[in-house]
Formats: sequence, structure tokens, C-alpha cells
Amino acid sequence: MSPNCIIFLDLSLGLVGLFIVYSLFFKDNSLSLPPGPAGLPLVGNVLDMPSSMEWLTFAQWGEKYGDICSVTVLGQPLVIINSAQVARDILDKKSAIYSDRPTLQMAGELVGWKNTLVLLPYGDRFRRYRRLFHKLIGSTAAMKQFNPIEEAEALRFLRRVLYDPDNLSMHIRRAVGATVLRITYGYEAQESKDPFVQLADQATEQFSLATAPGGFLVDLIPVLRHIPLWFPGVTFRHKALAWGSTLRDMVGRPFDYAKQQMTAGTARASFTSALLWGKVLDQQEELDIRWSAASLYSGASDTTVSAIYSFFLAMTMYPDVAKRARAELDEVVGINRLPTFEDRESLPYINALVKEVFRWYTVVPAAVPHRSTQDDIHEGYFIPKGTLVVPNIW
Repeated sequence: MSPNCIIFLDLSLGLVGLFIVYSLFFKDNSLSLPPGPAGLPLVGNVLDMPSSMEWLTFAQWGEKYGDICSVTVLGQPLVIINSAQVARDILDKKSAIYSDRPTLQMAGELVGWKNTLVLLPYGDRFRRYRRLFHKLIGSTAAMKQFNPIEEAEALRFLRRVLYDPDNLSMHIRRAVGATVLRITYGYEAQESKDPFVQLADQATEQFSLATAPGGFLVDLIPVLRHIPLWFPGVTFRHKALAWGSTLRDMVGRPFDYAKQQMTAGTARASFTSALLWGKVLDQQEELDIRWSAASLYSGASDTTVSAIYSFFLAMTMYPDVAKRARAELDEVVGINRLPTFEDRESLPYINALVKEVFRWYTVVPAAVPHRSTQDDIHEGYFIPKGTLVVPNIW
């Protein structure tokens, strides 16, 4: 090993050691964290952290230690919430403290997802994003302008399923991607293998891998993100470069398409065109719109696909429920036309069925972690500033 490698390794180990010592000996120990599995000296619960399907492990801890439990990984506290009431008490009633997001080294810093709404720290930029969303899609009344798009794509989806039922998964992905692209950018997707639909699929799959708890050591030891690419064994850095390239394409290419259509005078009504139309924007304002649109595009693409998969699974497993939903449709809509948004209020059973699908097969079982911005005491437990808080929705 070269002298430079040895010096870098010594420096990295020294910084990690200082971090662990600080975490162990210079924190407030007057009150204890919520209960949880016993950890090891120095490293804490590193070996207890699940590498996949973490919500199941979190639920087991909840059964053993209570609705609020905790672990510590290399000095980083992680609080897990396993009940709706505790989630409301902490995340709703104390939202001023718990609305922040953690800095995820792999997904956020190295790949670049930190600019999307899901990982954006609580602050001015977060509030600007929320205002942009609320203005155009923040209410049922605002969303009505996009109802014709959703109905048209739903009809195309039904036609594809009718003629090619063996490729249901592909039809769902295409329908969702096409709908989101039209709403977000005014772009009409190709019938098969649309490049923008494929980009969203690829980028969201990479996001899931990059945010998996315990998936990358750099999330536990942030100093590792500074290891140079030439250093042996840093495969995570090379993955981050490749995934970052996918993300930049996903953010930039459809946005540039929308701008080009506006310049040509052929742009369709969309989230992006409404925010850009007739305005002279500075660099920061355009950046906010670009990443807000990407947040909508990427977030809806993956989560909606998952929910529709779950719906078809539920109807297969519970045919009596499907029969009752069909009976309501026949009674309200009849057999000579297909339902529209105008029928929604007259279909209470189907509305309840959709909500039950969301509950039954949660799209994001362990949610995206929150981060506390100051010390807090909850139910006699000490939750220090900087704690990661995971609501186990599953």
C-alpha cells in the first residue's frame, strides 16, 4: 500500500474514533433513550440492523420493547415508532421539532437526491416546494384540470389489459408513467419502451437501493464519502456516480422538453408549463421548479405503481370484495359506459376499498426517516437533537 493510502486510512480511522468517543462520552446521559436491543461497546447496534425488510424487524422490536423503541449505531440514535398514536404525538403535535430530514450520505449527498422534496431539509426551500405543489395540485379542485388526462390514460390502460392480459405489470408501469409525465411536463409517452418512463423506473429503483437502512457504510460513517475513487474497494463511490448520472437525466431531460415545447408554442397544460409560463425566473427559481417537477415525476411513478399492483393482488385474494365493488359500479354507473371522476362521490364502497389497499399493503413500509432538530423528552425518554425517527407504517 502506498504512503498516501496509509496516511488517508489513518486519518479516516482517527476521525471515526473521535466521532465514537464524542458520541459516547459527551452526550447528555441524564435521561435514557427509549428501550431497545442491547448493543455492543463502541459500535452499538450495528449487528442488529436488518439489511432488508427492516419493517418486520422493527415490528418485532415494537412487540418486545413497546410502541417507541430505539437503537444506536456508531453513536447515532435511531428511534422507531410502532403505533399510530405515538406517531401523531411526535410527528404531528411536535412537527416543529421533527419535520427535518436526515442527511443521507449515499442517496442524498453522493447520488444527488437531496434536492428532491422527499429528502429536502426543513427550511425555506422546503416551504417553497410545498407552495409550488399546493398551488397546482394541492387540492381536489386544483387537480380537476388534470382529470381528463387521467381518464384518457385509464382507458388506454384498460384497452391494453383487455388485449394483452399476460403483461399486466408492464401495462401498469406504462399507464402510471404516461399519466405522471403528462401532468408534470405535458409529455405524451410512447406506446412501449418510452425513454422517460424507463428513466423514472430506473432512477426510483436506484433510490430504493441507495436509501435502504444499513445498505451502505457511508451512511453510518459519513467521512467515508471523501475516499477518492482510486482507493481500493470503494464500489459505493462508483455506484453513486452511475446513479447520479441517471438522476440528472431524469431531472433534466423531461424538463428541457417542456421548455422546448413552450418556446415552440406547442406546450400542453402541465405542472411545469404553468409555473414557467410568462415569467422571468432567476436561477434559483428555475432550479426549484426543475426539482419540484422531478419530485412529482419520480415520487408518483414508483408509489402509484406499487399501489395498483397491490389492488390487483387484493382483488385476486378476496373475490367477494371484488364482487361487491363490481355490484356498486353496476348500480351507480350501469353497463353502458365506464366510470369517471364525476361518479366518485357516489361510490363509497370503492373509495373505502382504495383506502384499504393503501393500509393493507403499504407503499413505503418504514417511511422516510425524520430528524429531530432539538433535544426532546417524550413519555419520560430522552430524544437528543439529531436523532433519526422512523415511523414504521407497516
